[in-house]
Amino acid sequence: MASAAGTPAVQALAEHVDALSLIDHHVHGPLRAAPDRDRFEGMLNEGYPGTPPAWMTPFDSQLGFAIRRWCAPLLGLSAGAGADAYWAARAALGETEVNRRMLPAAGVCDWLVDTGYAGDAVLRPAEMARIGGGSGGPGGSAHEIVRLEAIAEELAAAGVPADGYAGAFRARLTSATDHAVGVKSIVAYRGGFALDWTRPADAEVTAAASGWLAQADARAGGPVRLADPVLLRFGLFTGLDRGLPVQLHVGFGDRDVDLRTANPLHLRDFLFAAEAADVPVMLLHCYPFEREAGYLAQAFTNVYLDAGLAINYAGARADAVVSRTLEMAPFTKVLYSSDAWGPAELHYLGAVLWRRATARVLGGWVEEGDWTAADARRVAGLIAAGNARRAYRL
Repeated sequence: MASAAGTPAVQALAEHVDALSLIDHHVHGPLRAAPDRDRFEGMLNEGYPGTPPAWMTPFDSQLGFAIRRWCAPLLGLSAGAGADAYWAARAALGETEVNRRMLPAAGVCDWLVDTGYAGDAVLRPAEMARIGGGSGGPGGSAHEIVRLEAIAEELAAAGVPADGYAGAFRARLTSATDHAVGVKSIVAYRGGFALDWTRPADAEVTAAASGWLAQADARAGGPVRLADPVLLRFGLFTGLDRGLPVQLHVGFGDRDVDLRTANPLHLRDFLFAAEAADVPVMLLHCYPFEREAGYLAQAFTNVYLDAGLAINYAGARADAVVSRTLEMAPFTKVLYSSDAWGPAELHYLGAVLWRRATARVLGGWVEEGDWTAADARRVAGLIAAGNARRAYRL
């Protein structure tokens, strides 16, 4: 699958990368129920909310072409099948069968699953593991990543008083992470990284919670969304205190993210605090800030990065994304992820495109004489699983 033309050593490297088991260190569940076509196509567009206009289809994108090229054969179609044929075959199979075909084909041994977004619509980690290789099954397991903002919003919905918020958050996070391997924040979506990264005192937290919870009460049972900068910072520092790796969404995402404030260089003061606490910080996705993230991975002992999400959307240009992650970052700091949510095509495609891009990028360096084949195989193994296994203590 990760075929690469060139010398026998380069071809052998491609075969080696194809055979690697992956740890998908940042992923969400696949869909539980089949969507209609409009909903499905909406899930192939990260930036635009809802259904695309009638004259535009996400099948006409790098991601859409990659799905038709690489996922179509798993549905019994020829590679590059047309969008209508692809949809007809997918709809005829149903979501359970699509999941059964796509997830195991990714070659993932361990899924580290963020359960904090639209959890009812997707499979839980244990269900995902049973289908895709998991607990007690051939090849690995599924582990939970707890989203910090989801904890806060659960407390608000439960009616926690402002003067009890700090203590309740600490207690709830402790219980929620009893069997988790990490925590995650989407502060990039909620306020950006250009914050005052000092740890807030409990009195400051109580005052902020009073204002936020009053807004939540005014919604009279409607959705509660944490965007208060004090409470966002409090959540992250509480996550540091838990001692588990902290994942941070960086860069590319839907248009709720203001990319001007999603540059990880704004995290410098928080990263000093995390380094002092000896807690790994995982910079997720990173596009278009792979180079900034690579610098931070070199500058801080505890900072890691991946290129998940962007690889799927880059499609045939995934090589460029993978190459940029390897320019500055130490190779022991780069991890694999798909950041797939929803259609199981994204779980499978993330693995396919990463394998192809990695084999082609590293193979090119081997062929040019810059790297040895042995070093290329070793680095591919570190990114595929070794670095995640060490950082998350799997």
